[in-house]
Amino acid sequence: MIRKTTPLAILLLGLLPAAAMASELPDFAKGIRAGQIVAISDGDFVGQTYADGRLAPAAAGFADLLSVIALDGRGRSSASVRVSNSVTAAPEILAVTEDGRTAFVTERLGERPSTGETTRDLPPGRRLFALDLSDKAKPILVATQEIPAFPEALALSPDGRTVATVSNTPEASFVTLSGYGDRRFGPARSFDLAKLGVTGTAKGPRGGVTATNVQWHPQGRILAVNINTQDRVAFLALDEAGALRPWGEPVTVGRDPFVGRFSPDGRFYLTSNWGRDFAATSLDGRLPSTPSTISVVRLGGASSSQMPAAHERLLDVATGNSAEGLAISPDGSLVATVNMHTTAFPPSSPRFVRNGSVTLLRFDGASGALTKIADYPFEGVLPEGGTFDLAGEHFLATVFHGHAGASPDAGPGLETFRVVKGEAPRLERLGRIPMPHGVHHVVVTR
Repeated sequence: MIRKTTPLAILLLGLLPAAAMASELPDFAKGIRAGQIVAISDGDFVGQTYADGRLAPAAAGFADLLSVIALDGRGRSSASVRVSNSVTAAPEILAVTEDGRTAFVTERLGERPSTGETTRDLPPGRRLFALDLSDKAKPILVATQEIPAFPEALALSPDGRTVATVSNTPEASFVTLSGYGDRRFGPARSFDLAKLGVTGTAKGPRGGVTATNVQWHPQGRILAVNINTQDRVAFLALDEAGALRPWGEPVTVGRDPFVGRFSPDGRFYLTSNWGRDFAATSLDGRLPSTPSTISVVRLGGASSSQMPAAHERLLDVATGNSAEGLAISPDGSLVATVNMHTTAFPPSSPRFVRNGSVTLLRFDGASGALTKIADYPFEGVLPEGGTFDLAGEHFLATVFHGHAGASPDAGPGLETFRVVKGEAPRLERLGRIPMPHGVHHVVVTR
């Protein structure tokens, strides 16, 4: 079910010396407004792993990778570096500093042992990684820090000096703050969400609390943490001593708020609500047959973490089926979700489909109004992460891999659209940038 590797994909897999093997990108990629594209790939899974628990064949030679594509006017690609990561987390396991010189990655599940064949063979992830991207042809791993097990997501503070992660151990859910500078991590500070008022009474680990996303407010003093098993978002403030405390009451949003984003001005928080049934015991039962939604939360007292906060859920809008990735354009006027649909089901399943999609929506940054524009389908398995470019003129969506028998332009890569602005915004498909097997999140920087 995995298409034949292209020359560019071989390069990015790191199987050949990247510095000496630069390859031309598709012509349309040269128009992307960014200095570089950074993407993360999981080499252990294939789409059907979610259904049968079987990892990718070891003989396929796939690897966990961070890949960098330099957009220097010549449209030339550069290398990859091995770094452990897992598609079982939200797409939010990759962040890059604004200057594009440092990337951070975390792993929900650890590296595959040599004899590993199923998901049960994968150990808990426990590490946060820093990678130096100063030389795009030679990205290198420069620092590693141990954090609480099963990290689900990370976010980088606006000043680029602190990485926040959320983890769910069998005992507790944690927010961990890790300082970073001079190519090294400072001491990690972990905060138990239960001690910050985020508790549950359900049976099972942590009283039913699972944190799947963390985001920094643009002003750098507030964190949003998605608790997808409780359909709510908790907001936390960082005090002068560097400790976290609750900032207003948690806000109830739509079902299964897997990821979220602050609006660029920090007045609103948007959640992409996948809508899964956590009581189900099968993939068919867990994945919804109805569209996912976006909830819009207006923040109270957003101008200061010291002000009383009374947050308000404004509205919900339907997107596409099994939406996971969420992106907001740099000017805040457009929102997009990346929708997996049931592309990972076995072809024999009556729910199997070949196409995922991107949903485009218009956002009013003054009122918080959100309006769906259209869905844009494309072929491929497990499209998850997505981003606008730096000017909001392109949108890139990750495609984990292609279907069996897929054409060469429908394999793993970055499905790329032009964003047509104006009175009637829309997306126009340009093509797919080939990437290594398992690509599941993407970031662009200058």
